[in-house]
Amino acid sequence: MEQNIKNKTGLDKTIFWMLKSLLCSYVVTGILLLILAGILYKFNLDEAKVTAGILIIYVLSAFAGGFVIGKITGTKKFFWGLLVGIFYAVLLVLVSFGLYRSIQGSVSELVTTFLVCAGGGMVGGMIS
Repeated sequence: MEQNIKNKTGLDKTIFWMLKSLLCSYVVTGILLLILAGILYKFNLDEAKVTAGILIIYVLSAFAGGFVIGKITGTKKFFWGLLVGIFYAVLLVLVSFGLYRSIQGSVSELVTTFLVCAGGGMVGGMIS
């Protein structure tokens, strides 16, 4: 019985760490999107530059979440960072689907976003 309680507590900690890291990622996303919006307003950027800016924001946000969970866990940092990056990408798709009632973008764009987020999170975890 004690083992069962111990495992549940460990799972609760892991979920809390993951949520904390994802929250960090989304705070970074919000701040960087506001900065990008200001730059877009000031310099009237074309679509290719805005798309590149959004991909950079995805990388930096997933990196931040991976870095946070890597610092928290202390072990298997690359794995936890990769997991945060994957969850970050999945939540991006789910939020987009919730807002627009359809998946936005082509399959190649979704795969690129997924890989960019997963890679950013993994690198953040490894560097932490």
